[in-house]
Amino acid sequence: MITAQPVETYTRTQEEQSDIEYLVGLMEKNDVDKIVCGLPKNMNGTIGEQAEKVQAFAEKLKEASGKQLVYWDERLTTKSAHRTLLEADVSRKKRKKVVDKIAAVYILQGYMDSISI
Repeated sequence: MITAQPVETYTRTQEEQSDIEYLVGLMEKNDVDKIVCGLPKNMNGTIGEQAEKVQAFAEKLKEASGKQLVYWDERLTTKSAHRTLLEADVSRKKRKKVVDKIAAVYILQGYMDSISI
């Protein structure tokens, strides 16, 4: 069984092209062949403004990298990550630093489980 593992959390800058170049480099360094992008849908399943922004950026990343792009519903992943960290008795300060990594792992693992990797 293969499990998703976090690499790093990257905070986007104001320079979109710089962000794309960094992420393409990270994909090359880690031999990535597919982009799995969390899509922040509204709770009723519709695509809102934030999801549209994510899609616009992800499409540019796909174009720059030449990689296949898959969107994965990320609803409740951050909440699940917080719950997991609370159950592990991780302090609030430490949770803030790793919650996005854990949520990203849930997104990727959900996708991998769906294709039976």
